[in-house]
Amino acid sequence: MRLCRFNDQRLGLVEGDDIIDVTAALDALPSYRYPLPSYDVLIANLPAVCSRIREMLASQTAAPRHRLPEVTLLSPVANPGKVVAAPVNYLKHLEEARADAAIHHQNQVGEIQRVGLFLKANSSVVGASAGVTLARPERRNDHEIELVAVIGKTGKHIAAADALDYVAGYCVGLDMTVRGPEERSLRKSPDGYTVLGPYLATADEIADVANLELSITVNGEVRQQANTRDLVLGVAELIAFASSFYTLHPGDVLMTGTPEGVSQVHAGDHMRASIAGLGTLAVDVR
Repeated sequence: MRLCRFNDQRLGLVEGDDIIDVTAALDALPSYRYPLPSYDVLIANLPAVCSRIREMLASQTAAPRHRLPEVTLLSPVANPGKVVAAPVNYLKHLEEARADAAIHHQNQVGEIQRVGLFLKANSSVVGASAGVTLARPERRNDHEIELVAVIGKTGKHIAAADALDYVAGYCVGLDMTVRGPEERSLRKSPDGYTVLGPYLATADEIADVANLELSITVNGEVRQQANTRDLVLGVAELIAFASSFYTLHPGDVLMTGTPEGVSQVHAGDHMRASIAGLGTLAVDVR
């Protein structure tokens, strides 16, 4: 299934350019009392919600329809406990980061196996319709398209051979970045600097996550174009790596890294970030 969150916290089933409002399926979620769970309850109960959606479709229960381009798209994950990000996980991006002083700012740019992963603030997560408001317009702000995996169940010390079983689904991500001398997690965590969407494709929708074309255009100009087969550490290896340090929970977001071609955006620019099978994020820069 391809599921989106839209307008006033509605849940939608995406079919082409149409959205079927299946918010009623959220009745499958259990009730919670304080203290509320620290994970995303929709992702934690996704199989039950998807089952309820199938029942609704089979019974031909009347549901409003919307056009995808006409709704306000929210992040498909409402409450990620953490956003785990992979730096320089494409070799050509590692090379360009080391070669361009405007990217590295005298910071040492090491291989991902050595420098490890980093966390972004979950308060930076938004949907495509929110756009990106430049946090430091006096500095260089770059786009970084990334494949995003959303964790579906709790796990720690997960073996790479089992890791994909822990994925609820995938979506397109934009890891927006302020260039400068500070640590990555600070420069990549302003409000709105983690754009997710346009929807969550459940894991069964993606036949081969290691062979997905991805690209981003800015005002119609292609800036980044690659394939996930070029990842240094694939999705399974990243999950194993991350879970060796901390427990992963439903709704945790794993950003898998960006290819070469990162470049500056300015207020007024329009970005279109696409990944095969996962749709296109249409994002305005303000």
